[in-house]
Amino acid sequence: MQIASHKLLESGELQSRAQKAQQFLARCELCPRLCRVNRRDGELGFCATGKWARVASYGAHFGEEQPLVGTRGSGTIFLASCNLRCCFCQNYDISHFPEDSPEVDNQTLAAIMLELQRQGCHNINFVTPSHVVPQILAALIIALEDGLQVPLVYNCSGYECSATLELLSGIIDIYMPDFKFWSSLSAEKYADAADYPEIARQAVRIMHKQVGDLVTHVDGLASKGLLIRHLLMPDGLNETREILRFISHDLSPASYVNIMDQYRPCGASNKHPELERSVSTREYQEALRLAHQAGLSRLDHRDFAVLIKNLGIH
Repeated sequence: MQIASHKLLESGELQSRAQKAQQFLARCELCPRLCRVNRRDGELGFCATGKWARVASYGAHFGEEQPLVGTRGSGTIFLASCNLRCCFCQNYDISHFPEDSPEVDNQTLAAIMLELQRQGCHNINFVTPSHVVPQILAALIIALEDGLQVPLVYNCSGYECSATLELLSGIIDIYMPDFKFWSSLSAEKYADAADYPEIARQAVRIMHKQVGDLVTHVDGLASKGLLIRHLLMPDGLNETREILRFISHDLSPASYVNIMDQYRPCGASNKHPELERSVSTREYQEALRLAHQAGLSRLDHRDFAVLIKNLGIH
């Protein structure tokens, strides 16, 4: 099966998109921070990333959702920095201190993609890619010309500009946003982004319009579509309820959702006493009940098994 970006490469549209993306760097408005700095000349904005992407690490990752992992792992590229400032980030050093990760030029980024494919990874999974879309597109042209064939995963926070997502239409095979907050108060307090809820809602609508619901095959692997994560937070069930309702009613009840219960105090979460505990089993079970109540049944494998047990279905 040919991945989406090959068609745009053959038509020349991918090259045109990559050139347009490079222009964004001269007055950067790639993400909702709208810093408008000239990154091509080395000016730094919120993401503290200039002309080149910074890669913290890469490799076959087996901790992602099953439709991405399969038997050989998801080819994950951890890109340094982030356009959010989540105080509880589990990759706090990578997201908050990007200068500790090496810069890579586009040729090297392309080589990383091809190396992950050679290792047998089922896809290329870009983690926190929003601020380096121009670099990814430039590298993708090189990688496709050199034989890249696996699907591309855009693994993000949901804090995305519509114009940037438009650049990616027909290029990204699988979008995987983590819809974090429903309340602007929470988003401001914990991630320094009061406009997050409105922007994330619009972003996931655009993603769903581009790729639709997640498509999986007989081997369980995903080839295209939207996979939505939601990190369950301590005492966050009210926001979880609204997010799940939105997904079901505004996007599709067939949306594939992973309700993540792995929150634990990390980073600078100790500045907020209410975040100084893990999510309880009761909270997780209630979140699954809320998903069922909202009409969502395509939960990640572990979530679905727990839901069936809780509903008394054998």
